[in-house]
This record gives sequence, structure tokens and C-alpha cells, in this order.
Amino acid sequence: MEKIRIAEVLDLVEYEKVRDAMRDRVIETKTRRRLSLGDNLTLLFENRETVLFQIQEMVRTERIVKPEAIQAELDTYNDLVPDPGELSATLFIEIPDIFRMTNDEVREAVNRFQGLEHGCVRLSVGSHEIAARFEEGRSNEEKMSAVHFLRFPVQAPAREALAGDSPARIVVSHPRYAAEAGVPPAMRQELLQDLA
Repeated sequence: MEKIRIAEVLDLVEYEKVRDAMRDRVIETKTRRRLSLGDNLTLLFENRETVLFQIQEMVRTERIVKPEAIQAELDTYNDLVPDPGELSATLFIEIPDIFRMTNDEVREAVNRFQGLEHGCVRLSVGSHEIAARFEEGRSNEEKMSAVHFLRFPVQAPAREALAGDSPARIVVSHPRYAAEAGVPPAMRQELLQDLA
């Protein structure tokens, strides 16, 4: 999948003209690409459309107009666009009662997921088990981030299984959290497009 180029990023005025339509389209797309994994984890598979929308929203929110500052956003967010032969996703740790919790309680709730990046999140397609590769630097022994960027390297046999009728699911097997969810047909089609 091609990375996003600076020429594709609309300026503030032009973006305002198309923002509502773009937002509606991306919300619909994200509905097919989002998967809940129990009560505390959500996985959103990213593609060019979702990433471009995120860049446009950052440019709008931060009122970014200088080309070098827009390029800095591209350099950051283009890492979410999947490379050939892989899927890219954002993993969110969600704490339902967060607004009733102290900062220490929130930190403790998020930190219980420490170690999640060590083979605990997998894409299972038929007999193929694909461990997610987490972006480095989002957690350490004392602090865990609530947002993680990950990639699933999908080799040809697993891609063929995904295109067929083999069962597909995302599995989380962490000592303090276990969940799994089947990949619905609409999501499966989206993932196959990402891998095409």
C-alpha cells in the first residue's frame, strides 16, 4: 500500500469543504475495520483512508500550514499505512469507568496489560498463527501506553487461507486478560484489500 504524499493533504480551507463527507465515509469504513476484544481492548485495522483522515484532522486541529510541519505529520502517521504483505492496526486499551477513577487507578488499570507486546495478540487464520509486532517504545516496566500500533506480517499461505473459508479470529492471551473475536466477512474483505 502506497504511503501518503504531501500533495494529497488538503489545506485548511479545502479540507473544511469536504470534511463532513470525508468524516462520514471514514466512520463507515472504520465500522468494518474495528473489532472489540472483550471489555478492554479494541483493534482498528488501518489503511490509507483512515490514516489520511487522521492526518487531515491533525492539520485542522493544530492549524498546521507550513509544508515542513505537514511533512512531520506524514512522517509520523505514514507508519500506520501497512507495508506490502502486512496488516497494520491500532490497539486501544479502554477503561470503562475512567472518569470515576483517580490517575493512579487509571495507570494501574492500563499497566495490568504490561507484556501484551510479547506475542499475546495474534491473528489466527486456519492453521496459521501470526503474532502482532508492536511498535517499540510504547511501554516499559513502569508505564504502559493505552494506544499501541502493531503489524501482522501475513505470508502467502495465510493470505490464501484468509481469502478462502478458513476460520479467522484475533486472539489475546495475556496472563491477566484473555479474549478472542472472529473476523466478520466485511472486515475480512477489507483486510484482503489491504493485502492485495
